Amino acid sequence: QVRLVESGGGLVQSGGSLRLSCAASGSISSISTMGWYRQAPGKERELVASSTSGGRSNYADSVKGRFTISRDNAKNSVYLQMNSLKPEDTAVYYCYAEILSPATFNYRGLWGQGTQVTVSS
Repeated sequence: QVRLVESGGGLVQSGGSLRLSCAASGSISSISTMGWYRQAPGKERELVASSTSGGRSNYADSVKGRFTISRDNAKNSVYLQMNSLKPEDTAVYYCYAEILSPATFNYRGLWGQGTQVTVSS
């Protein structure tokens, strides 16, 4: 059973920093895109940042220049360094990964359980 486990959320003051981590565990042969989404109360889940296996990164406009995504392919892990945090960054952050299914040889999306990030003003 492949799963994603996140860590690193918490409470921080405005202007502070947090680092989120996500590790994929289980029988994994290949991971394509990995990324982070977030969902604030009453809002839809939105992409924060993503990283392809080739190293190309993509960011939401609202976090450009403040957040940095990185990944360690050897550890099947992805990280999100969040600096200059704002109260509007408060949300549950979800890790996402596209993992190769040995049964179908297609990549399927997998979500983590989510980690709460709260930024106080």
